[in-house]
Amino acid sequence: MRFLAGTLLTLATASLLVAQQNVAPGAANVPANEPAAAQTNSQPAPSPPAVTPDSASSAPAAGASSPPSADQTGAVSTAPLGTALVPTVTRREAAEAKRQFQAGVKLKSKGHLDAAFDKFCSASELDPRNVDYLTAREFTRQELVMQALKHGNQAMMEQNEIVAMADFRRALEYDPTNDYALQRLRDSLPEPEPAAQTVSVAEQSLPIEVQPAAKHQDFHFRGDSRELLTEVARAYGISAQFDDSVKQQRVHFDIQDVNFATAMRAANDVTKTFWVPLSGKKIFLLTDTVENHRTFDRMGLQTFYLPELTDQQLTEMSNSLRVLLNLRFIGVEKAQSAISIRADWPVLHAADHLIRSLTTGRPEVLLDLRVYAVSTSLARALGTALPTEFTIFNIGTVLAALGPSAGSLINQLISSGGINQANSSAISALLAQLQNSSNGSILTTPFVTFGGGKTLTGINTGGVGVTPTFSLNESYIKNLEHVTLRAAHNDPAVMKIGERYPIINATFAPIYNSPAISKVIGNSSYIAPIPSFNFEDLGLVLKVTPLIHSSEDVSMKLELQLRSLGTTNNNGIPIINNREYTGNITVKNGESSVVTGLIDMDDSRGVNGYPFLGTVPGLTYAATVHNKNVTEDELLVVITPHILRLPEQTSFAVELPPSH
Repeated sequence: MRFLAGTLLTLATASLLVAQQNVAPGAANVPANEPAAAQTNSQPAPSPPAVTPDSASSAPAAGASSPPSADQTGAVSTAPLGTALVPTVTRREAAEAKRQFQAGVKLKSKGHLDAAFDKFCSASELDPRNVDYLTAREFTRQELVMQALKHGNQAMMEQNEIVAMADFRRALEYDPTNDYALQRLRDSLPEPEPAAQTVSVAEQSLPIEVQPAAKHQDFHFRGDSRELLTEVARAYGISAQFDDSVKQQRVHFDIQDVNFATAMRAANDVTKTFWVPLSGKKIFLLTDTVENHRTFDRMGLQTFYLPELTDQQLTEMSNSLRVLLNLRFIGVEKAQSAISIRADWPVLHAADHLIRSLTTGRPEVLLDLRVYAVSTSLARALGTALPTEFTIFNIGTVLAALGPSAGSLINQLISSGGINQANSSAISALLAQLQNSSNGSILTTPFVTFGGGKTLTGINTGGVGVTPTFSLNESYIKNLEHVTLRAAHNDPAVMKIGERYPIINATFAPIYNSPAISKVIGNSSYIAPIPSFNFEDLGLVLKVTPLIHSSEDVSMKLELQLRSLGTTNNNGIPIINNREYTGNITVKNGESSVVTGLIDMDDSRGVNGYPFLGTVPGLTYAATVHNKNVTEDELLVVITPHILRLPEQTSFAVELPPSH
C-alpha cells in the first residue's frame, strides 16, 4: 500500500510540472497577482528600425493596430487606470503623415535639411504615436543646429560677426534651449567700445606756488591780528603784506606742532582773512569777502578741444558749464570745436572733470527689429448661372417686316402648317437669310416658339444659356523684414520699409491762345513744363528713441506709421491711408517685446440668381451663384534691444572757492 501511494504521488507531481511548462510560453495565462519578472524572457530586445523609405512604407500605420488575440484580451482588461491615453488618429491623417514622412526622407537624402525638417514636423503633428516620425524630426533638428553652429564658428574665425550672429540666431530658432548657441550669440555681439578721450590739453600756465619752510611750529599768541599773521608767516620764511581792508583786532591764538598750511588756515579763520601768493616767498593778505575773492584770486585759462561734438552740442555744453559752475568767462570756438574757460584753478579742475565725464562716450544699444507681414486671400464662386432676361416677340410681325418679297412665302408656310414648333430651327435659318438690320438681333439668336398661325410667338434669352460656375482662387503671402539698428542714447533711430510715391502738386498749361502758342501747338513742337510734385513715403516707418539706464533697462519711445495708397482719389490726387502708433515701453537687455500687431480683414459674400429659388435648400446652388471673397492682412513688429555700452558711472568731488 505504501508503495502504491508513493507511485501515485510521483505521477501527480510529474503531471503538474508538465502542465506548468506548457503554460509558460503564453504571457496572457499568467495570473494578475504574479510578479512582472515572471513574464520576461532571456532574448534581447529588438533594435528600432532605421528611418528609410522602404521601412516606412512596409511598417503599418501608426493609427492602425492588429486585432487582439485571445491571449491579449485578458492583458488589456487588467490594465491599470493610470495608463496614458494614446491620441486617436484617423486613416486619412495616418496616410497624410506617411506621405509627408516619405517626402521628408527624399529631401533629406538630397541634402535639403530645412525642407525635410518641415515635412517631419508635419508628419509628427498628424501622427504623434509613430516613433519613427518623432525620431526623424529630432535627428534632423540636431543636424540643423550643428550645421548652423559650425557655420557660425567658421564666421567668427573669419571675424565676420554679422554672419555669425545670424547663424547662431538660426540655431536658437531650431533649439531655444541650447545654452551653447545662446553663449555664442552673445560672443558674436559687438564688444563695447572703450571710452574715447576726446578732451586734450594743448597748453596751460602753471600757478604761482608759495615755498615755505618744511617744519612744524608751536604758537601761543595774544595781541593784534596783523601781528599774528606776520609772525606766523615769518616763522616759515614767508613775508606778508596787508591790504587796507584787513582790520586790526585783538585775538588769542594757541596751536602746537603744525606746518605752514595748517597754521595759516587757522590764523585766517581767527582773523577772517585769506591770502594770495605774490611770489615763492611773499603773500598778500585780504579780508575774506566775495568781492576780494573775485578781484584777487589767481585765475587760469584752459581750452578744451572737442572735435566729435557738433555746433549745437558745443553750445549746449557751454551753457551747462556756465550755469553749473557759475562761470563768467567762457567762450565757444565752433570753427575749432573748442571751449575756452578762464576761472579759478579749483573751478577749472571741476570743469575738466565735468567735460571728461560727458565726453567719454555715450551709451549705445543694438536694436534687433523683425517685421512679419502675412497676407491671405480667398475668392470662390460656386453655383449655376441661369438666364435672367427674356424677349417675347410675335413671329408673324417680325416676318412681315422682312419685306413684300417674303410675304407670299410666309403665307404659304402658314397655310400649309409649315410654321410650327417642330421645325422652328429650320424656320430660324431661313429667316436669318431674309432678315434686315432692324430685327437682326432677334432672329440671329436661338429662340423657342409656342402657339400657331398668327399667334405664333417666340422667346429668346439673348444667347445666354445655363452656365455652371466652379472657381477657386486662394493665395498666401508671407514677408519678413529683419533689420539691425545701432543707436546712441536719446538719439532717434528711424527705419523705413516701403516706397516713395510721387504726388503732383501743380501743372502748367497756357490759359490764353496767342499766335506763338498756336504756332508751336500746330507744328507739334510745344513742350509742356515739368509739373511740381513731392514724394510721400508709403509703407512702414518706425522711429525708436532709446534711453539706456544703469540697471540695464532700456526705455524706448516708439513712433510707428503705416501708410498705403488708397483705392480712391480726389481731383486726381490719390487718397493715402494712414495708421499711426505712439508709445513708450521699458524692457530688459536682450528681452523681446511685441511692439504692435495689426490685423485687417475684409469678408464679402454675394448671391446672383433667381430671387426665390436661391432660398430653397435643395436648389440654392442649382439656381444661383454664390461668390465669397475673404482678404486678411496681419502685421507684427518685434523689437529686441542689446546694450553695447552702459552709461558712465564714475563720480568726482572738488572743492570750489567760497565765491562759487
